[in-house]
Amino acid sequence: MTTGESADDSADDSADGRADESAGKGAGGGRDAGSGLPLRVAVIIGSTREGRIGDAVGRWFMERARDRSELDLAVLDLADYDFPVHYPGRATEQMTEFTDEIARAEAFVVVTPEYNRSFPASLKQAIDFAYEEWQAKPVAFVSYGHGSAGLYAVEQLRTVFTELHTVTLRNGVALDFLRQPLEGHPGDTGRDRSVGLMLDQLGWWGRALREARAVRPYVS
Repeated sequence: MTTGESADDSADDSADGRADESAGKGAGGGRDAGSGLPLRVAVIIGSTREGRIGDAVGRWFMERARDRSELDLAVLDLADYDFPVHYPGRATEQMTEFTDEIARAEAFVVVTPEYNRSFPASLKQAIDFAYEEWQAKPVAFVSYGHGSAGLYAVEQLRTVFTELHTVTLRNGVALDFLRQPLEGHPGDTGRDRSVGLMLDQLGWWGRALREARAVRPYVS
């Protein structure tokens, strides 16, 4: 491991989305369907390593995101799932539970470290459990590491999520623990500004794609 954590460091949801949004159409209907409803965002903690700090990074992010009333945030910590070592012929209950959460979500924030210029195998395994559930939804990244701040992992994840027909955001949050600890220094708002800008973009894309799916289901 060259860079990484500090301590050792398929069901289409279009029908469900249209049903959920139809309740919020009101008299306006059509293009603005569901636009007043909070955007359902899944925050995925990608590392499952013993001694990880991914859960601490996830809590740090949630503290800064939870006051956004337009977002309905839910944490999906991969360490809480008991996924099989070998890919089974039939999905297990835990696999189904995870893909159901992916289907329910309308946008994603992936929290990932960088291991040897890539992202964790645990994250790739979980991503591959779903396919159509990811489609036509935005994905943002909170990355962390030493020196590169996890950006090599993000670049590889962009390729993976492009194949899954998502929209990955230009702006993200990159944490370099060589230069600054997680909590930083009092009065340092640079990271907070990065979180705010990323969430602004995630909200825009999430609502735009929600409305687009309601008008015309995505076809891959």
